[in-house]
Amino acid sequence: MPALSPTMTEGTLSKWHVKAGDSVTSGQVIAEIETDKATMEVEAVEEGVVAGLLVAEGSEGVAVNRVIAVLAEEGESASAALEKAASGSGSGAAAPSAEAAPAPRNAGDLTAAAPAPSASSPVSPPSAGASGGRVFASPLARRLAKEAGLDLSRLSGSGPHGRIIRRDVENAPAAPAPVAAESAAEPPYDILPLNSMRKTIARRLTEAKQTIPHFYLSVDVELDRLLETRKRLNTALQAAGDDAKLSVNDIIIKAAAVALMRVPQANAAWSEEGIRLYKRADISVAVAIEGGLITPVIRNAAGLGLRAISVEMKNLAARARAGKLLPEEYQGGTFSISNLGMYGISSFQAVINPPQACILAVGAGVEKIIPRNGAPAVATVMTATLSVDHRAVNGAVGAEYLQALKRILEAPELMML
Repeated sequence: MPALSPTMTEGTLSKWHVKAGDSVTSGQVIAEIETDKATMEVEAVEEGVVAGLLVAEGSEGVAVNRVIAVLAEEGESASAALEKAASGSGSGAAAPSAEAAPAPRNAGDLTAAAPAPSASSPVSPPSAGASGGRVFASPLARRLAKEAGLDLSRLSGSGPHGRIIRRDVENAPAAPAPVAAESAAEPPYDILPLNSMRKTIARRLTEAKQTIPHFYLSVDVELDRLLETRKRLNTALQAAGDDAKLSVNDIIIKAAAVALMRVPQANAAWSEEGIRLYKRADISVAVAIEGGLITPVIRNAAGLGLRAISVEMKNLAARARAGKLLPEEYQGGTFSISNLGMYGISSFQAVINPPQACILAVGAGVEKIIPRNGAPAVATVMTATLSVDHRAVNGAVGAEYLQALKRILEAPELMML
């Protein structure tokens, strides 16, 4: 199991692209691995013949550096390669799991179920369910049983020493649907399984709220000039035959980056060695995807034109939703933006994305009556709320940053100065 990011400790083997007996070449895609952020393709680093697959598709929590497949070298038999892996003589290989071994005589896929015992074979001992002891089952069998609502203690195992394996779960009769008692104190519910991304988000956000002293600053921004500027720019792009289309969020990304260059103390992060003051504004933008949230990064956003930001943001968002982002595309930002305006949310407070010191929460633009030159006027107003790590950025710096951002958003031409 390769380490696909600096923080990865385990992953899910989503899909195999090879099977036992296949010849592979260096650089050939052999599997898809799901990390806490994305699903990534894994390439073979050497050539050979697949002697066996030691981890089944869909296996979760596979530790980094665990052997997941064995390649036989030129002139080496599949059984010899598997024996070498099982003995630990092949690059720190671990012995195949009980569900994957022993190797079939024809060196087939080790994730396939072992042949069922014949009538003359000794009966495997029970899985300790009846005696109330520990139930011996493979991790995959436990996951499948949980998804199917089966009680493992009621199953007999056909694996080594009576261990319950995948075949035993798949061949078990379906569990009867539970009958809900009308007087039950707890209402019925469904369990949504946690994927690696959701677990990581939960851990990081809990850590952020418990260890980072948050404080919040809000400012109202009039968007009418920004909306008019956006309209003119999109009309000009269309007239030039350019299919790019600027969004309000694209302009906010640019404005946030320019404001960071003008108030560099806000472009910061806390560390035990001291406060890091970044020289470049790399903006992390929150993108909702199936099963969680990811923050692709627009690098050096202050130095990019609006069209370049728009094209890059659309590309990153599409690849994020497809689970195809590379680690360097969602790691290492200096400042974050979370925009819920498209959902009609007027204002909210976002949780800081460590180790960054600030995250900007953007609400919807809403028409409001405001005083202007002593008379009531109608304006489109957006509330922006800055969540700040008080260890790295104080209140005065946070307020100065929001003032700079407000000036730029209300007069977008200032981004060109």
